[in-house]
Amino acid sequence: MDSVRIVDEAGTRAATPWPDLIDAIGAMLAGGAGRAPDRHVHPIGLPGGADGALLLMPSWVDGDVLGVKTVTYVPTNQGTDVPTVNASYQLFDGTDGRLVAVIDGDELTARRTAAISALAARSLARPDAANLLVMGTGQVAPNAARAYATVRPITRIEVWGRNPDAAARTAAELAAEGLPASPTGDPERSAGEADIVTCATGATAPIVNGAWLRPGTHLDLIGSFQDDMRESDDEAVGQATVFVDSMAGALLAGDLAQPIRDGVLAREAIAGDLRDLVTGAHPGRRDDAERTVFKSAGFALADLAAARLVLASTAPPTA
Repeated sequence: MDSVRIVDEAGTRAATPWPDLIDAIGAMLAGGAGRAPDRHVHPIGLPGGADGALLLMPSWVDGDVLGVKTVTYVPTNQGTDVPTVNASYQLFDGTDGRLVAVIDGDELTARRTAAISALAARSLARPDAANLLVMGTGQVAPNAARAYATVRPITRIEVWGRNPDAAARTAAELAAEGLPASPTGDPERSAGEADIVTCATGATAPIVNGAWLRPGTHLDLIGSFQDDMRESDDEAVGQATVFVDSMAGALLAGDLAQPIRDGVLAREAIAGDLRDLVTGAHPGRRDDAERTVFKSAGFALADLAAARLVLASTAPPTA
């Protein structure tokens, strides 16, 4: 019997180059064979009375492969050496149910999350978008910059974070890879000059205001996945054409749940989801002046697409 493959962070990264990963997620959506129930989100109590969450995200392709990601969200880890989000991915053979791989879920999540945004940007960001503002300094933020640089002609990347030292370190990491990155301490100015603003934080109050954004800007909201988490204000959402990665997850996030509840945004006004963009059911951006918003909360089929890519790339050599 074949042994279970254990794929660590470095192996996961090497097995999911950006163009291949972006295309794999698009193909999973376009193919229509994948199945995924709504994510399971369970509140968990933390020391000191704080609340965290346990998330379970299963998905499968009948007769092929099935997997589940287990995620913990511990907001009290913020400011420590322990990430606020930790994950593991288990991949099973879809024909006989055998466990075939255990994959580093943190790296898988960070990369598939950035790839989802880049896939959406192929339809929603202006083709000439060159100025990128990254808001956040966690694991997803630099990956978002890397992914965007593969789908748009990025010539300037500015990085903002609540902790200026962390923003400087993130920008230096990207610059060391040859990307045109530098830190910024002025998010209003940077957002006003950006063609794309991507937010990957655990914010519970807006960090980007619609008044800062010029016509033609694409706003990418990654961080929030619960009602009490939010990265954008009402104006940012209300003035734009809004798309989501999946309705089930995105409507739970405060960036949409709060303005919908307050009457700022009608649920029916959401223009489409990522599958609509990938299949051409919605053409995406209509003109260079249109403001667009993409709200992602992550979806299990993207994890499965990434995990299949890892499995194929790390398969043992045949005799």
